[in-house]
Amino acid sequence: MTRRDDRKETDDSGPSGYAAARLHLLTEGERPGPPRRAALAELTDDWLAGLFATAAPGIKGVSLVAVGGYGRGELSPRSDLDLLLLHDGGDPTAVAALADRLWYPVWDLGLTLDHSVRTPAEARKTAGDDLKVHLGLLDARHLVGDLGLTAGLRTAVLADWRNQAPKRLPELQELCAERAERQGELRYLLEPDLKEAHGGLRDATALRAVAASWLADAPREGLADARRRLLDARDALHLVTGRATDRLALQEQDQVAAELGLLDADTLLRQVYEAAGIISYAGDVTWREVNRVLRSRAVRPRLRAMLGGGKPPVERSPLAEGVVEQDGEAVLARTARPERDPVLPLRAAAAAAQAGLPLSPHAVRRLASLARPLPTPWPAEAREQLVTLLGSGRPTVDVWEALEAEGLISRLLPDWERVRCRPQRNAVHVWTVDRHLIETAVRASALTRRVSRPDLLLVAALLHDIGKGWPGDHSVAGEIIVKDVAARIGFDRADVTVLSTLVRHHLLLVETATRRDLDDPATVHAVAEAVGTQSTLELLHALTEADALATGPAAWSSWRGSLVDDLVRRVSAVLAGDTPDEPDPGAPTAEQERLAIEAHRTGGPVLALRAQTEPAVADEDSGEPEPLGVELLIAVPDQPGVLPAVAGVLAVHRLTVRTAELRALSLPDDVDEGSVLLLDWRVAAEYGSLPQAARLRADLVRALDGTLDITGRLAERDAAYPRRRGWPAPPPRVTVAPAASHHATVIEVRAQDAPGLLFRIGTALEKAGVRVRSMHVSTLGSNAVDAFYVTTGTGAPLPGEDAGSLAGVLEETLRA
Repeated sequence: MTRRDDRKETDDSGPSGYAAARLHLLTEGERPGPPRRAALAELTDDWLAGLFATAAPGIKGVSLVAVGGYGRGELSPRSDLDLLLLHDGGDPTAVAALADRLWYPVWDLGLTLDHSVRTPAEARKTAGDDLKVHLGLLDARHLVGDLGLTAGLRTAVLADWRNQAPKRLPELQELCAERAERQGELRYLLEPDLKEAHGGLRDATALRAVAASWLADAPREGLADARRRLLDARDALHLVTGRATDRLALQEQDQVAAELGLLDADTLLRQVYEAAGIISYAGDVTWREVNRVLRSRAVRPRLRAMLGGGKPPVERSPLAEGVVEQDGEAVLARTARPERDPVLPLRAAAAAAQAGLPLSPHAVRRLASLARPLPTPWPAEAREQLVTLLGSGRPTVDVWEALEAEGLISRLLPDWERVRCRPQRNAVHVWTVDRHLIETAVRASALTRRVSRPDLLLVAALLHDIGKGWPGDHSVAGEIIVKDVAARIGFDRADVTVLSTLVRHHLLLVETATRRDLDDPATVHAVAEAVGTQSTLELLHALTEADALATGPAAWSSWRGSLVDDLVRRVSAVLAGDTPDEPDPGAPTAEQERLAIEAHRTGGPVLALRAQTEPAVADEDSGEPEPLGVELLIAVPDQPGVLPAVAGVLAVHRLTVRTAELRALSLPDDVDEGSVLLLDWRVAAEYGSLPQAARLRADLVRALDGTLDITGRLAERDAAYPRRRGWPAPPPRVTVAPAASHHATVIEVRAQDAPGLLFRIGTALEKAGVRVRSMHVSTLGSNAVDAFYVTTGTGAPLPGEDAGSLAGVLEETLRA
C-alpha cells in the first residue's frame, strides 16, 4: 500500500486535536519519564479509537491492536506506531477500506507507522515464521473493536511462545549475540546505540520475553529502573534531535543531559553505562539459566530411565572452603556461613575465577546481604585471595562484574565508586575507567612470570588509574589514594612505597620512550631517579605493557614495545652503576650510512621506501602481521627547512605520518667533513597506494629549493574538500619540558592529528629560527603527541624566556 500523493495535508489539529495535544505534551509538559510516555500512549489510544469509530461504525469481527513498544504503552517522541488490524476474515473488502481510513491520517501527521492486517490464524503463522513478529505480539494490547478477538490472539500467542520455548529461546539468544557483536557493549561506547547495543533496550525486551516463557526469569533488582533510564535518555534524544534516532552522538550529549536535568554529558553517560551494566548482567545470568534448564530437560529423561524413575542426584564438587561447583556455577557450600567469614566473598570469587566458572547470582546476593566487612588492615588470606582473583586471567572479568552488580566491590574498595562506569573521552581508550582497570589486571596476569613480585604487579594494575575519579593529574591523585588503599589491604610500608611509585609513574616509560631522545643521558637518568630500584623498574615495565594493551589497539605495537624495551635496558644499566656522561647516538645501519654518503656526494635528498610489518600484538597468536605502513628513510645534507619540506611533501601526497624521527648523522672518517640529516619515518597512504619514490624525491627537491608551493597546494585541497564537522576536539597544547635534556630544549606538542599538522609545526619552528636537533613523533588514535629537541643556531639550549615564547607562538599557530 502506498501513500497517496494528492491527499490534502491534514490540519495540525488532527482528529480530536491530537496533533496540538501531542505537541503540548512533548514541549510544555514534564521531563521525559514513564508518566509522559504513558500519557502520550493514552493520548494516541484515544485518537486512534476515535478514528476507528468514525471509519467503521458498527463493524463487527475487527479490532485494532497495539504491539511492540506501543503495546507496552511506551511511546517516545519519535517512536513508530506498531499497529495490527485484526479481523475474523468475514469481509476482506471492508477491512481493507477500514485500513485505508486508519493508516492515512497517521501518515498525514508525519508519524512513522509499522502496520499489518491479519486474521488471528495469519498472525500466529507469521509469528511462527518470524521471531521478531512473535516478540512484538507478546506485548499486544487491545485498543478498540472486538475485545474477544484480541484476547483470543493474546492467549494463543502466549501459549505458542511457552510451548515453543525450547526452540525459540536459543534463536532469541543467537539474535541477541549477533546484535551484540555488531553493535558492541553499550556500557563502554562513547556514542552508544541505546536500543541495539548489548545491554540496551532490545536486550531488556528480550528478558521480558524470556520471563513470558516461564522457563527462566531475570534478576529483578534494579532492572526496571535501568530500563527506565535508557528510555528517558532516548526520549530526550528524540526531542533534542527531532529524529527517530537511538544513537547518543557526542555532539548531542550535553543537550540530552540538560533535557534530563543532569549536570553534564559525563553524568549522562555514567547513568547510561550503569543502566546498561545492570541489563547486561541480568541478560548473562538469564541466558545461563535458560541454557541450564534446557540442558536439564534434555538429560532428565535419560537419567530417570537409568535411575528407575528416581530424582537425579545433585553433583557438588568442592572448589575452596565454603565454595563448591554445582550445575556449572560456583555456589556457596551448605556449611558456608558468610556472617562469620568476612573473607568468603573474595575466596568465592577467586575460586570461581580460577575454575573458569561464573559466580552464582544467588551466592553473590547472599554474600552481599550477610558478609561482614573486612577488618583494617585486611588479614593475609583476604589479600592473597584478591591477588588470586586478579591473576586468574579472562574469567576475572565476569566474576568481578558479578561482585560489582551487588555492590560488593565498592564495599571492599570504597575508592572504586569514583571510577565505576566513568567514561573516558579519548579515542585511544576503548573501555570505561573501571573496565580498563580490570582489563589491565587481566593483561598483567599473563606477565606475572616476568616479575619477582606478581602480587604488586596485579594490584598496581587494578589501581593505576584510580585517581581518574579526582580532579587534577590522575597519576598524582592516584599515588595518594593507593598509599591508603594498599595499607588498608595489608601491604607493609615497603610494598606501599613500591605500589605508590608504580601508580605515580605508570605512564613514565611509554611517554619517555616515544617522546624523548634516549641517547640523551638526562633522559635515562631522570627515569632511573624516578624508579629507584631494579625491582621497581621490572614491575613498571610489565605494568606499562599491560596498561597499553588494555587501553586499545592504538596504544601499543611492537614498535612502541621495542622503544620501551630499549629505555628499560638503558635505565637498568644506570641503576647497575653504568652512567655514561655523553650522548651515544649509536652507529648507523649500513643502509643509513649508504644513503648519507650518497646525499653528501650528490648534494640533494636521497630516499628509500621499504614495506614494514611487525608481529601482531593480540590475545591470540593469529600469525597475522601488524601493518605499520611503510618505512621512509631520507638522507639530506644538513640545511634549513628540511623538516617542513619533508612534512609538506608527505601531506601533499596524502601520506599519514605514523611515527617520525630526525637526527643529525656524522659522516665516516674517510669522507669529507659534513653533516647529513637522517629522517626515519613510518608513513601510510590515506587513500589509495603509495606514490613512487622517484616522485617523492622530485617534489622534495622542489620543496627544498622553494619552487613547490606547499602552503598553496594544501589550502586548495582544504577548500575543495572541507572537513566534516564532528565532535569539537580539545585545543592544542604546547609546553616546554623542564630539565628533559642537558643539550637541547624539549618542546612538547599535543594536538588533534590532521593532514599537514607536522608541516605547520615545522614551518613555525623554521620561522622562529631554531634548529631541530631531533624529534620524536607518534600518533595515538586521533591524537598527535610530538616532542622536538631544539637548539639555538649555535647548538645550545634555548634560554628560558625564549623557550616559553616559542611554545606560546607554536600553540597560537596551531589554534589558528
